[in-house]
Amino acid sequence: MHEHSHNLTSLFDQLGLPSTEKDIETFIHNHRPLAPEIQLSKAPFWTAGQAQFLGEQTKADADWAVVIDKLDTSLRQ
Repeated sequence: MHEHSHNLTSLFDQLGLPSTEKDIETFIHNHRPLAPEIQLSKAPFWTAGQAQFLGEQTKADADWAVVIDKLDTSLRQ
């Protein structure tokens, strides 16, 4: 069985976003707080492709789901 260890840096790379620690902190700061009634993948700041990836990975409970949940939590604090 393959185990994948994804982190926020690799998630931001996958989404085509700048992925340094500072870039990620800035992104979270600029987009927080995300309203509780908005699903992360439905947030207005994603491109269609990013939203599709986030939605599919979350729904499938794929390898990325843990780090996507981490991002979701960070955007709601």
